[in-house]
Amino acid sequence: MPSIYQRLLRLLGKEDVRSIARRYFISNGFDGTLTSVGIVVGAVLTGVPDGITVVKIGLGAAIGLTTSAVWSVWEIERAETSAEIRRLERAMLTDLDDTRIQREQSGARLFHAVASGLGPLLGVLVPLSPFLFEGSLFSMVEAAIVGVALGVGVLSTFGAYMGSISGHPWYVSAARMGLAGLVVAAINLLLPG
Repeated sequence: MPSIYQRLLRLLGKEDVRSIARRYFISNGFDGTLTSVGIVVGAVLTGVPDGITVVKIGLGAAIGLTTSAVWSVWEIERAETSAEIRRLERAMLTDLDDTRIQREQSGARLFHAVASGLGPLLGVLVPLSPFLFEGSLFSMVEAAIVGVALGVGVLSTFGAYMGSISGHPWYVSAARMGLAGLVVAAINLLLPG
């Protein structure tokens, strides 16, 4: 029986496994980053008194989004892989329990769920990080500006990566994704109250 490391390498060698993991990571990372940008701007506009409070609020969002991403993908992939196994079993007229096919599908499901959860975790935590230095390095407004800039940077990095794998100019994809962070910040600034 191959080791966990060997099974992981085999999984990572499959383009379909990597492709699905990328989609979950980027999609949920996009959601997490935009959520964090909204929290950062909203916290300053509503008068949250200190950076640690902003971080605590953001950690609540990170826990919620990460749990949602992992749990939903685990359940989605469980349903999809079970359906695929049943189709294969009908076509092959055999039971595939405890076979390499079944083990690889289970491993892929775990890999997809982890990638899905890492996206929003990263997306929320990076824009919150300047608030750890509020009072010593940044004022609340400065921490928010740096946080939004970091969020736009994360989104742009996602875009550049997606552009590079799709064959589109990376800088166009980076600008398009980064723009979403600026739009969320601007909408929050324009909201009444």
